Amino acid sequence: MSANANLKNAPRTVSAFGIGMLQDAAQNTDTTAVEPQRHTRPWGYYMSLDLGKRYQVKRLVVVPGGRLSLQSHVHRSEHWTVVQGTATVTVGETRKLLGENESVYIPLGAIHRLENEGRVPLVVIEVQTGSYFGEDDIVRYEDVYNRIEEKS
Repeated sequence: MSANANLKNAPRTVSAFGIGMLQDAAQNTDTTAVEPQRHTRPWGYYMSLDLGKRYQVKRLVVVPGGRLSLQSHVHRSEHWTVVQGTATVTVGETRKLLGENESVYIPLGAIHRLENEGRVPLVVIEVQTGSYFGEDDIVRYEDVYNRIEEKS
């Protein structure tokens, strides 16, 4: 059976990107279906849009005046693309503004923060790559919402 015949019979799915096809696991997709759920945080919320073996895609919505903790990750790097609003981004010692359709790469282990100093909600698409994507892979250095755990 040809690859085209396999695709012809593949189930179709409708996503935010249009109509596509779900590929067979044997065709190296290793993805998990994710039903987007809103996870509320003091700075706004996030939704996981897609999850694979070595990646996760999230939509972050940061309310005006909201700021994520100054943090790093042990198991993942991130790439942020602003799709609405203006982001104030800190990566290491560098702090800069990003407008719509601008992006920044956060290497594994880099100390970083995302802030919305604007007047409209900030929407960012975050692509995480690495070996683990749990929310417990966050090392916090500063947090205006007092979410830093004390080490005993």
